[in-house]
This record gives sequence, C-alpha cells and structure tokens, in this order.
Amino acid sequence: MKARLLTVILGLLMVAVPFLYATSLSVIGPTSAVLHNNQSVFLGKVGPGESFYVLASASTPNATGYVVNIGWDQLEAVNLPQGWISQPSPLYENPMNLKITVPQGASNGIYNLTLKAVNVENYSRLGNITVVAIVNVTPNVFTVYVEPTSIQSGVSQPTNMRITINNTGISDDPYSISLHGLPAWNVTDQVVSLHLSKTSYVYPVYVNEPGTYKFNISVSSVTSRSLHVSYPVSLTAQDSLLNDYRSVGQGVLLSPVIFDPSYELMLFLSYIYAQLTGN
Repeated sequence: MKARLLTVILGLLMVAVPFLYATSLSVIGPTSAVLHNNQSVFLGKVGPGESFYVLASASTPNATGYVVNIGWDQLEAVNLPQGWISQPSPLYENPMNLKITVPQGASNGIYNLTLKAVNVENYSRLGNITVVAIVNVTPNVFTVYVEPTSIQSGVSQPTNMRITINNTGISDDPYSISLHGLPAWNVTDQVVSLHLSKTSYVYPVYVNEPGTYKFNISVSSVTSRSLHVSYPVSLTAQDSLLNDYRSVGQGVLLSPVIFDPSYELMLFLSYIYAQLTGN
C-alpha cells in the first residue's frame, strides 16, 4: 500500500514540476502579463491606421526552473487579420519589440493576433511558445481638452492656448495641432502623445488687426485619417493696455515685469496732462 502511494506521489510530482517551471512569455508592454503556451492577453485599444508595439522579455525559465537570459531570440506575429502587417523584433534583442500596424480600413471590433516567441534552432532546448494578443480596434482612442475657448487679447500679441491630449490607446503615433479660420496664422505643431498617458501642450494664436474672430483648433493623428477632433474658439482682439497685460498673463512678455507698474503710471499721467492742457 505504501509503495503504491509513493508511486502515485512521484507521478504527481513528475507532472507538477514541469508545469511549475514551464517556459513562459513575460509581456511588459503595452500591458503586463506572464503567458504560457496558447494563453491570451488583452492589450488595449488601437485606432485604424495606427501602429503599436508588443514588448516582451527574452528571459524565461526552462523546465527545471533555471532562468535562461536570452531564452527567446525573437518575437514575431504568425497569424494576423487580412491587411495587417508586422515587423518582428530584431534577433537577440532584450526586451523583444514587435511592431504591428492596423490597416486604415480596418473595421471596428475585437481582433485576435497570434504571436510566437522563437528559440532559434532550439539552442536552449525551449522550443517555441505561441500566445494570443487581443486588441480592440476603435476610433475612440483619445480625447482632447482645449483651454481657453474664448480669448481676449491685444492686437499683435500672441496668446497661448493649452491643448491636453488624453491618449487612452496603445499607440504612440504622433498628432498634429493646427488652426483653421484665423487670418495670417497657419501654424501646425506635431507632438507625440504616449500611449495610456495625458499630456498638455502650448499652442499660440495671433492676429494683427482688431476684431472678433471665430476659428477651430484641430487635433489629428498623423498616421490615421479617421482620428480627428475639432473645437470652436473665439478671439476678440483690441488695442488696449489691459489686453496687453492679459497677453502677458498668457506667457507673452511685452516688457520686464518690474517696469509694468511704472509703465501704467506714465500712461495715466500722460492722459491727465493731455486732459488739463488740451495737448
């Protein structure tokens, strides 16, 4: 009886030990997960036309639990939806960095991507490991906040606007900030909004004639024509000292701040003198 029980225990250990120390793939970006063969992980959202990267460690334990530093030599995509393209990680890179690009015309929805970590010529006796990466293709991968949307400024005094991009997707593709509808001002800034992050940028606006102007601030993905938002803004430009100070408050330095009070006093005294003397 004891001999039979010992045999059962040894058999269980033979099954359990390889499972405990089975080779795995440690995904470190854009999310974190440790995956065994045929397991899956949800990476996040990506827009049509965007590219994203899957980062994974090249280190992995072997069947005895010993960690092989460069166990995986390359990470590649072996099964992608039609029209998708990929660029495998360079050989022996650690961490491995696989690039995947979604086609411009990809329909919204959930997609499964088969990825494979390769041990070239099975040098480390690890074989290969295959996992499934899941992504959600949607245009709703970023939001934009514009401040202010109603501006009072002096003529010929640039005023800074603050554009905040909240990137909720997994792509680091660049965005362009542009303006449409303001005379003589057509400046486009290109910025990079990292995945799963919120970043603010300063964008100046400027007019050289007094008046009230209506225009739009647009934020667009550089790589995806379907990712675009636009916000209406109004600007009233007047020739006045008060508006000069408002421009100073937006970050435009007209003169050293220490001289501003004396400058205002000199204008006030000049006004009183003109009223008294008629000059």
